[in-house]
Amino acid sequence: MRLMNNLEQSPVGFCLNCGNTYMYKKSNLLYQLVLYLLLILTLAGTLGCQSQKKMEHPRENPLVKVDDSDLPEFTDAFFFQDLVVSIDQSLVYFKRVPANRTYNYGEDVYNAAHMITSLETFKAFLDTKPSPKDLNRFVRKSYTVYKSVGGSNKDVLFTGYFEPTYPGSRTPGPQYPWPVYAMPDDLFQIDLSAFSDAYKGHKQLMARVDSNSRRILPYYTREQINKQPDFAQKARPVVWLANRIDRFFLEIQGSGRVALPDNEIMRLHYAGVNGRKYSAVGKYLIDNNEVPKEKMSMQAIREWLTAHPERMDEVLFTNDSFVFFKEGKGGPFGCINVAVTPVRSIATDTKLFPKGGLAFIQTALPVGVGQPKEAWPRASLFVLNQDTGGAIKG
Repeated sequence: MRLMNNLEQSPVGFCLNCGNTYMYKKSNLLYQLVLYLLLILTLAGTLGCQSQKKMEHPRENPLVKVDDSDLPEFTDAFFFQDLVVSIDQSLVYFKRVPANRTYNYGEDVYNAAHMITSLETFKAFLDTKPSPKDLNRFVRKSYTVYKSVGGSNKDVLFTGYFEPTYPGSRTPGPQYPWPVYAMPDDLFQIDLSAFSDAYKGHKQLMARVDSNSRRILPYYTREQINKQPDFAQKARPVVWLANRIDRFFLEIQGSGRVALPDNEIMRLHYAGVNGRKYSAVGKYLIDNNEVPKEKMSMQAIREWLTAHPERMDEVLFTNDSFVFFKEGKGGPFGCINVAVTPVRSIATDTKLFPKGGLAFIQTALPVGVGQPKEAWPRASLFVLNQDTGGAIKG
């Protein structure tokens, strides 16, 4: 699940120093937070200073270095095991790209080899099981910190990832009436570029064949799928959920876990989509004066749908897009093609923030599906920039 956040202060990042140069490495519910981007480790003599250089013609830089006097207290409220797992995934990414690939941190530019050293040094320190005091001292001494300047309103948008767990069953019943469908047998993709070069670059179409006219038609909309009593003959239900709202949010999140009656945990991964236009339910509620724009969040949507079950069809059917799932193992993959880690992976605008980088955030984290955000505890933790999203700009 991604948690969409507006920063209440400018985010910060830090980077490992090399002598006089620097080396770095850096879900949706609306909630304010602070982001600190960890950049490059400062180990004099371990790397040549050629691994860092200045940008010749920098545009307005999204990251600026932070003075020591403005640094936060670097603490982490969670177990380091998950952080190490997430670091390892970023290392997989950096070791897969050319060693001289570069990443921009403000006016500074670093290569993939430098990013690897920065992460490996941080990971090695975690292996010593440091105290909170030692962790804070190590980061302040060893890394250069960069702060995100934010947009025109000084806000920075990014999302955090965690996997929600929903109650469900492999078999339907009164408690579990809502099917999560696998990819339908009658859905197929049309690649128009195979017919003519004029269609190169066009989006692939998701379609079906009408059994009567034998015409190729767009695949069914969300409303059409929900109103077909025999749709399970086209698309096998992977699992059955207790709550229709849970199923809708599972689609938005693209992955999740299902707690089965025998205490087994099933993981659901994204399998495909019907190809219809995605329309944001939140925007519909705002446009119809149901939820104020400043209060819009995934939690606000859930609360509104729960309070207005008689209007659920009206609202949900405004979004023609429908997502299909498959059972899988392990977490879903982010934009750098590595598995994302619950709580430890974030998504940013990768045109502005380096992929795979280590970051530090101060925020409020959800304590469970359906819990009001006022109940979420505040926390500080290290995360890694391993995904992006279409809604994340700046």
